[in-house]
Amino acid sequence: MGTLHGTITDAATGQPLDAKIHVLDAMGNFAQPAGALLKRGTGMPFFFARNEFEVNAPRGRAEVLVERGTEYEPARAVVEVPEKGAASVEIALKRWYYPQENHWYPGNTHIHYDDKETRPDERLGVDCSVEGYNVTVVSVLDRRQLPYASNKYPLGVMNEFTTAHHVLDIGEENRHYGESSPWGFGYGHVMFLNIRNLIQPVSRGHILTAQFDPDYPPLCFCCDEAREQGGVVIWCHNGRGMEAPVAAALGKLDAFNLFDPFWMDPEYELWYQLLDCGLKLPASTGTDWFVCSNNRVYVQTEEQFSYASWIKGMKAGRTFITNGPALDLKVNGQPLGSELALSAEGELEAEVSFRSYYPVERAELVVDGQVVCREEWPQGKREGTFRRGFQVERDGWVAARLWGDSRDSFGHAIYAHTSPVYFRVGRPSLRRPESACFFLGAIDESLKWIDTWGRYNSDRQREEVKELFRRGREVYAGLV
Repeated sequence: MGTLHGTITDAATGQPLDAKIHVLDAMGNFAQPAGALLKRGTGMPFFFARNEFEVNAPRGRAEVLVERGTEYEPARAVVEVPEKGAASVEIALKRWYYPQENHWYPGNTHIHYDDKETRPDERLGVDCSVEGYNVTVVSVLDRRQLPYASNKYPLGVMNEFTTAHHVLDIGEENRHYGESSPWGFGYGHVMFLNIRNLIQPVSRGHILTAQFDPDYPPLCFCCDEAREQGGVVIWCHNGRGMEAPVAAALGKLDAFNLFDPFWMDPEYELWYQLLDCGLKLPASTGTDWFVCSNNRVYVQTEEQFSYASWIKGMKAGRTFITNGPALDLKVNGQPLGSELALSAEGELEAEVSFRSYYPVERAELVVDGQVVCREEWPQGKREGTFRRGFQVERDGWVAARLWGDSRDSFGHAIYAHTSPVYFRVGRPSLRRPESACFFLGAIDESLKWIDTWGRYNSDRQREEVKELFRRGREVYAGLV
C-alpha cells in the first residue's frame, strides 16, 4: 500500500486553497483519509481538504478530481501510486469566473445541519470556504425537537466565520406542516435572515411539534415580527405551502427561494403565476440540507460588499440563481430588478449574456411566463450574448433562463435563471386574470382546510387565520 499526497493551489496566485477531493484508486474504490469530512448529497463522493490531503492507496493508477465551488474549473490528474512509499501531486485550480469584479456576490440562503451531524463547526467552516460564498445563512429550526446540530448557534452574524469578504448569518426557518392540507406543505416554510431574536413559534402544528399543538399562528404573523427586527423574509421550496400566495399578495416576502433541496426538479410555474399577478418577487435559492447541491444566488450590489449592501441588492431584485452558469439580463440597458415605466405600447430590447464552465445547450427569454425567444446550441456553448426585441402592449415582466445537458458532480443538470425586469404600460396583463383565478381557487381550498382540518385552541384563532386568508383572497379577486 502506497501513499498519495496532494496539495491544492490557485493557478493564478499560487496561494493554497481549500477544496473537495475525489480519489479513485487503481481498484476502482473511493479512497479517503481516515476520519475525513465527506461531502453530502447525491453524485460522486468527495472528502474535504484544507489545502492538502494524503490517502493510502494500492499500487497503480489513481485518478484525482478536485473541485472548489462553481467559479473554479474542476481539475483532474492521474497519479502512479507505488507499492511502497509516496507519490505527490500538486493541483492548480484555474478560475473561470470573477463575479466580484462586477459586484456580483454568491450566497446560500438556506442551510441547516441535521441531528446526525457530529462535526458541525468543522463542516460549517469548510462548507463556507470550499463553496466560495460571500454570504452563508444557516437556519435554526424545530422539527419534533430533534437535536439539529445547527440549532446550537446563536442568532445573528457569527464573527468566528465572518471576514471582510464573507458573512455567516444564523437565521431561522419558520414553518408548518398540516395533515391532508392543500399543496402538501401546510402553511409552508419561510426563512428569516438578519434577525436578532428568535421568532416564536419556530414551528407549529401537531405534525412538527407536540401532539396537540395548534396550527397557529400563521406564518404571516411571524413575517411581520421578522420585518420589525429589520429582517429579510424569503419563501422556501418553490412556493409550496398554502400560505405562499397570501404572504406574497400581502407584501410579506422579500424574495422567493427556488429548488432549495437537491431532490426537487426545477419548476417555475407558481413563481411565474405570482409574477403574472403583478407581484415583485426576486429569485433566491439555497441547498437546504447541508451543502448538498451547487445551488447559489448571486446578488449584485451598488457599493462595496457588506451584508447590508447584499441584502439591499437582494430586495431590489438584482439577482440570478444558478448551480454553475453565470447569467445576466438587461432590458433597454436597465439591470435586473428595474421597473420600466412606458407611456405607450412598443418594443423593448433584451440583452442576455452568459458564461459557463459546463456547456450550455439552450437559453431562453421569458415574457409573462411564455418563451418568446430560444437560442439553441446542440454542440454546447460556454459563453455568449444575444439581443432580441419583443413587443409590449400591457404590464408584465421579462426574465432569462438557460439549461445544459451536462451533469455536475452532484449529478444535477445545469441551470440558471434571472430575477425579472418589470415593465408598466398602464394596462394589466392578459394573463393576470387566469393566474389570479388559480390562486383564488387555492385560497378557497385552504379556507375549507382551516374550517375542517385545522387544529386551533379557540374559534378566535381559527377566525384570525381565516381573516388573513380572506385578505389575501381580496387581492386576487381585485385582479380578475
